[in-house]
Amino acid sequence: MREPDLLLFDEPLSKLDAALRVQTRLEIARLHHELNATMIYVTHYQVEAMTLADRIVVLNQGFIQQVGTPMELYNNPVNLFVAGFIGTPKMNFIPGAKLGLPDVETIGVRPEHITLVDTDGELQGTVAHVEHLGADTNVYVSCEGMEPIVVRVFGEIHVKLHASTMLRFQQNSALQFNKAGERV
Repeated sequence: MREPDLLLFDEPLSKLDAALRVQTRLEIARLHHELNATMIYVTHYQVEAMTLADRIVVLNQGFIQQVGTPMELYNNPVNLFVAGFIGTPKMNFIPGAKLGLPDVETIGVRPEHITLVDTDGELQGTVAHVEHLGADTNVYVSCEGMEPIVVRVFGEIHVKLHASTMLRFQQNSALQFNKAGERV
């Protein structure tokens, strides 16, 4: 088509290898800018949605959970589903009772909003796994009675496996969710 008003992409990158996926994603972004046409892009990969979209519609079992810009969804998810779907690594979910908040069902904290400290942290745990990714390091910390907490450190960090550590959350970075999974 020449000069289309609307383009529909239905998982166009799902069968591509990682390098070709990035290259094609850049080409789609270039086309979007050049054509100035509305593009509807269906994907199960949140990285594609975050990097290509002006606005994202997050669906769960056929129901719209939230509509917004990529950063609105990342910073202000309306429920646990959106909070867990948007972001890599995903948001950490901590029972409110573990943090002394009995009236809050779940606290959500992004991995980059947690710091490893020796003392005065909100949670204590043990280093279970370390992923050195080059520019980032993901540290998985096992805390009693919960799934491992992921801490994203920018740059390289050397942490010993099975070492005891404490976790401190950045001021105003913890999101509260009620029993229904909705943001409080």
